[in-house]
Amino acid sequence: MNTEMTTNNITTYMQTLGQQARLASRAMAKADTATKNQALLAIAAAIRHDAAALRAANELDLAAAKNAGMDAAMLDRLALSDKAIATMAEGLEQIARLPDPIGEISNMKYRPSGIQVGQMRVPLGVIGIIYEARPNVTVDAAGLCIKSGNATILRGGSEAIHCNRALANLVKQGLREAGLPEQAVQVVDTTDRAAVGVLITMPEYVDVIVPRGGKSLIERLMREATVPMIKHLDGICHVYIDDKADLEKAIAVAFNAKCHRYGTCNTMETLLVAEGIAKQVLPQLAQRYLSERVELRCDSAAHAILHDYPYLASAQESDWSTEYLAPILAVKVVHDMEEAIAHINTYSSKHTESIITEDYSRAMAFLREVDSASVMVNASTRFADGFEYGLGAEIGISNDKLHARGPVGLEGLTSMKYVVFGHGEIRK
Repeated sequence: MNTEMTTNNITTYMQTLGQQARLASRAMAKADTATKNQALLAIAAAIRHDAAALRAANELDLAAAKNAGMDAAMLDRLALSDKAIATMAEGLEQIARLPDPIGEISNMKYRPSGIQVGQMRVPLGVIGIIYEARPNVTVDAAGLCIKSGNATILRGGSEAIHCNRALANLVKQGLREAGLPEQAVQVVDTTDRAAVGVLITMPEYVDVIVPRGGKSLIERLMREATVPMIKHLDGICHVYIDDKADLEKAIAVAFNAKCHRYGTCNTMETLLVAEGIAKQVLPQLAQRYLSERVELRCDSAAHAILHDYPYLASAQESDWSTEYLAPILAVKVVHDMEEAIAHINTYSSKHTESIITEDYSRAMAFLREVDSASVMVNASTRFADGFEYGLGAEIGISNDKLHARGPVGLEGLTSMKYVVFGHGEIRK
């Protein structure tokens, strides 16, 4: 498709995708589990078979992105390694092994009238997904939508257009092999940003929007969308090292949570350390961070402990609410867990937080009192994604409190409707 289209042509094109998706969603809602799994496995096989072609398409995208001056964090998201390709296929295979939620009836109860009332899990319908720089999202989203009986319209970033087109062809191939409509998964084949504006204002065709991208994208959608969204704006994640922590665990987790990958929404951005253990743990952690040249932006107490660290700065108020997506870490010494929880609930984006402690009561209090979508004990925040949670993959992460929260897998892409079984009862 010619990526340069007039506004009228963009509107017509997107409405056509919407109409096709709505029609396909009806066929997907009826599809049985075996058929949906057949499509997933066929797509996985096609990805493995065409790995070289996918890498070649990704190289075109990477070359263009580098020429355009894309930053390191975004290039990291865009890159499609052999491992990433294998993980995409593995994710589809894992989704195929998961129980099919569609049609499941729960909470059945007899009422005094004689009727039985319960709830059935059903697809949402048509899901629009908007994302930047991550070609793996194309496959994760397609797989989850197929298994949950939904149709989807995928609008990837212009920087991944070659790879997304190649993946779209493989998805269509798998749908065809299973006898499902190709239009169940449609990739928007234009890089014009006007397509996003149309997609998010088509409630007659699209039931929910899932944005996966930078803060500016989410803010735009929050202003303009007339279709409901499942979203999170920031990934300002915390690790709190309690004074009852195991030192070895604390160092390993706090290093991994920051340095495993910088450009992800579940990367730790603020480290909180109890004052009773700060002089023991911070110098040892600093040695680990030094190997990665991590800049530490410290409050006065942490600054005094780490005054010889070469990449040291004084924390400003804005640092506590910044998602760096870079080798930069805010560090604060707190009096106790109560102060840590207060800090987290004030500055967190309600994505993921972790406590390192050997005290069971404190761990349980942290789980109860921290108001985030994922709360962990003695584990890296980097585990907060659908694949690691056993969801097969995720379509996104939500820090909203309504409908879905945390990594959004199969059940997050469904809704419940009431079903009633009677024996001829009439209301008197």
